[in-house]
Amino acid sequence: MIGRNWIIATALLACVPLAVSSLYILHVLITLLIWAFIYTGWSLMGRFGLVSFGHGAFMGIGAYVVTLLWNLQGISPWIGIPLGMLLAVAVAVLIGYPCFRFRITGHYFALVTLALTEVVRSIIIALRDTTGGSLGITPASALKDGATWSLTALQCSDKRVFFYAALVCWLVGIWIWQRIDQSMMRHAMQAISQEEDAAASVGVNVTRAKLTITVISAAMTAFGGALYGQYQQYINPETVASLGVSLQMVFAVIAGGMFVKLGPTVGAVFTLLLTEGLRVGIGNQINSLDSTIYGLMLVLFIIYMPDGILGKLMEKRRAGPRAA
Repeated sequence: MIGRNWIIATALLACVPLAVSSLYILHVLITLLIWAFIYTGWSLMGRFGLVSFGHGAFMGIGAYVVTLLWNLQGISPWIGIPLGMLLAVAVAVLIGYPCFRFRITGHYFALVTLALTEVVRSIIIALRDTTGGSLGITPASALKDGATWSLTALQCSDKRVFFYAALVCWLVGIWIWQRIDQSMMRHAMQAISQEEDAAASVGVNVTRAKLTITVISAAMTAFGGALYGQYQQYINPETVASLGVSLQMVFAVIAGGMFVKLGPTVGAVFTLLLTEGLRVGIGNQINSLDSTIYGLMLVLFIIYMPDGILGKLMEKRRAGPRAA
């Protein structure tokens, strides 16, 4: 059931492009919505104790498959995006099934996924004649002879179109999060995160439940990567398939609140403001400064604010009447 507040909020967001003329503000909002969708996908695993540093790999797969199929074979992103998601799902199953079957959990699972990100990034760089390597690659433009949009290539020079596309994707991501939260899958995963043997003893198929969540999360992240690549019209391994990207996802979700529906979105706002602040204030004078700050703040959030910004605010709101 869609609440009235959600309808009002969505309507207000839909009016933003009509009220805002600044292309920079629209760009920031589009980027925010895309990352909020990706972070929501990561939180599906993170909230149940499946800490993955491999989602940069899934994002990279989604972005590069779509771009390479279009550039090399002329295959439309309408086909490339599902294929990229399928490849990401196949990789998730290839990595996830052995881990879950043989109970590789905790920091061991995190290390396996970290290795996955590095493998994908290294493959992209090694195939530089095809992928552009560390220099990146630009999707072939279909906007010729004065054209402002191409439905086949999913390219458009009007940022308002991408804003609405990103808004719809973000809403779908919130819907998926809520559907899982209201399903038996949430109870099964919560039981598994507490004690796998006890969960299995009451009939929970531990491997299947973990793999299902992992597949959904990987597919969402790959879709987000494809959308990001189509919007930016440029991708490289460091921006879509690196450990820094995976760390950014972990930090944003923990900072915003991984146990709250809008927590990843709050995390997206926080990280985007931090990134833009560093870019304006310091620029690119210090390499990997953003990743360093993400790491330090991640430690601080885990120690002092494990429920994240939104989780902490909701906790204070619930405690307010009792304290009074």
